[in-house]
Parts: sequence; C-alpha cells; structure tokens
Amino acid sequence: MGKQYPGVILRVNPGSLAEELELAPGDKILSVNGQNLRDIIDLSFAFADEEIDLLVEHADGEQEMISFDKDMDEELGVEFESAVFDGIRRCANHCYFCFVDMIAPNMRSSLSIKDDDYRLSFLYGNFVTMTNMGPRDFERIKRCHLSPLYVSVQCINPELRAQMLRCPGAAKISQQLDRLEEAGADYHTQIVLCNGLNDGEELEKTIEAIVSRRPHALSLAIVPVGLTKYRTDPFPLTQFDAEGAARVIDQVEPWQRRLQREMGRTFIYLGDEFYFLAGRDVPGTEFYDGFPQLDNGIGLTRNFINDWQKTEPSNAAYRDPVRLDVITGTSVAPVIGRLAASVNKENLSVRVLPVPNEYFGTTVNVSGLLTGRDIIRTLRSAGGERDGILIPESALRSGEDVLLDDITLNDLRRLFPGVRIEPVQSGDDYRRALTDWQHYHKDRGEETAYTWQSNAAYTKPPSP
Repeated sequence: MGKQYPGVILRVNPGSLAEELELAPGDKILSVNGQNLRDIIDLSFAFADEEIDLLVEHADGEQEMISFDKDMDEELGVEFESAVFDGIRRCANHCYFCFVDMIAPNMRSSLSIKDDDYRLSFLYGNFVTMTNMGPRDFERIKRCHLSPLYVSVQCINPELRAQMLRCPGAAKISQQLDRLEEAGADYHTQIVLCNGLNDGEELEKTIEAIVSRRPHALSLAIVPVGLTKYRTDPFPLTQFDAEGAARVIDQVEPWQRRLQREMGRTFIYLGDEFYFLAGRDVPGTEFYDGFPQLDNGIGLTRNFINDWQKTEPSNAAYRDPVRLDVITGTSVAPVIGRLAASVNKENLSVRVLPVPNEYFGTTVNVSGLLTGRDIIRTLRSAGGERDGILIPESALRSGEDVLLDDITLNDLRRLFPGVRIEPVQSGDDYRRALTDWQHYHKDRGEETAYTWQSNAAYTKPPSP
C-alpha cells in the first residue's frame, strides 16, 4: 500500500455519518478502500464510492476497519487538523518582500510557516509561486480538476522574478502558467508591488502579459509591499508614500477602464492601502466584480461598507448611557469613524481608537495584525469610562479567541473588568453592535479549521 499519511480528525459534526460511525476527535483516517491518502482531495475522490472500507486508528493506537454503504454524495462530516496529511509544502524561496521573514521573534510558531502548496491554493486560496512544482503536480491538477489556483506572479520579467524570489527556477513563470493552462486550470494572480523594483514599466509589462492570458487568467490583484521593523533582509525596500500610491492608481486605472469596456469586468484590482495612502475613496461595489479576491484583502473596505448599508439599524432605545470604544488599525480608522458618526442614537457614545502598531512597527497599519499588547496600551492611554470594547475579529486566530501575541480575549476581559468585549468582523456586525449593544454577541464557536466536501464539490462546473 505504500506509506500512510493519517488524517487526524479535529471535530465530528453533529448528526453526520462520522458521528453515526462513532468516530471521535483524535481518530486518524489511514485509508479508504485500500487507497492511502495524501490530503482531503484524495479523501474526497476515494469517498465518492458507495461501498466504503474505512481504515481508522483510534486514539489508543488500535486500528479498525469500518465497512459501510453510503449515498454517492454523502459526506463523512468531519474537520481535520490539517487539509494535507503528508505535510505542508514549504517555501524554499527567500523573497525580498517575504512578510513571514519579518515576523517578530518569539511569536506563535504557526505564523512562521511559509507554505507554498498548490493544494492549499486550490482549497483555500493561498497564493503559490509554483517554484516547487513538477510534472506530476501538473498532471494531478489536470486529473483532479484542481481549478482555480492562486498564483503569486510578482512580475513577468524572468530575470527580475528570479532575483526577487532568490530562486533561479522562478524565471520559468511564463512556462508554468502555460502548464497550468494546458492542465485545464484557471487562476487568479497577485503582484506584491515593491517601490522602484517591479512597478512602473515592469508593472506595465506584467499587466499586459496577464491580461493576454484571459480567459484562463481570472483576475489580477496588486498589493503594496508591507515592511515591519523586524525586517533584516539586506536588499533595500521602501514603502509607497502618498505620491507613489497615487502614481500606481493613475497607472492602473486606464487598464481597468479598458477592460471594463472590453469584457464588462474590471479584472485588475488594487489593495485598499493604495487608496488610503493616496487619500482617495475606495472604488464602488461594481468595480470589484463580485469580490473574487476578498480573502486577499481586495475590496475589504467596500465590502464592509456594503454590509453596513444593507443592515437595518436597531430601533432599540438606550435608556442609560452606552459608551463604546472601537479598536481598529490606523489605515481604516477614518472609514470606521465616519460610519460611527452616522449613527444618531440617544445615549450612545462611540470612540474610535486607532491602534499604532508598535509591535511590528507603525508602518504596519492593518487591523488584522494588531496584537494584544498594542490594544491594551491604546485602551489604557485613552482612559475614561467605557461599557464595551469592539475589537476586529481579523486580529484573532481563526476559530480561537487568541491574538497574534497569544493574549486571549479572556486576558483582555480580566484587565478591563466590568467591560464587555466583543469581536466585530463585518459591517453587519458593526452596525448591530452600535445600534443594539444590549443584545449583540458574536458567537465564534462555529468557526472551523479544515473542512471537507464531497467529490462533487470539486468536479462540478463553477456557478455563473
């Protein structure tokens, strides 16, 4: 049978087939119908059969073969500790702009994992360089219909890309995109834009090359390089200032207008930070084509505003004063402040507190990278009376009430006794929290780690 890579069950869904089979967290799936499994993709296809022999190793080390019949599309109903059972493919590159290499010391070890795994790209939208992929990987992409993928392009100039990634194989980006297309895969693309390196004329060439690859190329996101105070890479990088950000917007907008005329889609999107830096409003909803790169931070602000506008404010009255502090990153603070100022509710007082990121460096200005230490420092410095504190859910680890520096929500609650602290993720959350604080509560217990769906979810054509 070859080497077995166990899939470790993290959670069993209530009412599921797995619960009926009496599987439990900690159990390990070893094989399905004699087939060893590398990841949940293998599991999905193996589990498409109606007659199943499931080899399981229980927490006590005892192995059991469980045989049963099922409907073709019936799911097992479990979540796994990892989506890949044979280990995440790590990134061996040392890119000039790698954010993982700029993580503060002594932080959670999972933050330092540099994944470059095409399977996680397909499953969860992680961007990959493709520098560690070989013929068998492209063959599997074709055989299993793994599309779309998310490709970290950076630039189309082969010499410059090899230089930026510090990897000779990175020069083969055009050939590898060809291989993806030959495998029948579509892909979203990303450029981490570095001032004076892959911008200007190089950006123009890259945009032209990606646009020419439609329809396989589905979108292009351009985000500014982020630098922390812990960066030790000797290659000099500088962040964009207001003038530089405006120059990028002005360079990209003609392409966006042209593509809107040609195909009815914008196709190319800029990270919100460019608009914040340039002092310009983020584009309207129609500009984002349904937000195909929302998980990449593209259009987060506009999506947040949309959610706010679609939410009916509560008419519940505040008989007693309600004083709320809203924690946010410095970049989006003006937007958060304007929304709060639009709430006209008697006895409600809202104070928006932008948190300078002393932990990573104040040039890091997004809410998702705030730490407990900086939040605590800002709250103590602000002083005054407060009844509630809203913190950005993006700063918490998925499925856990833990911030990047391992300070928990309970730690914050102990430091600020008598003050209710609630996470806020969407504009819907934010509006409900401000207008109906008495009843607002964000239940994060349903958040999951690695979910799995039946084979049909991978092979059916995408919805229009």
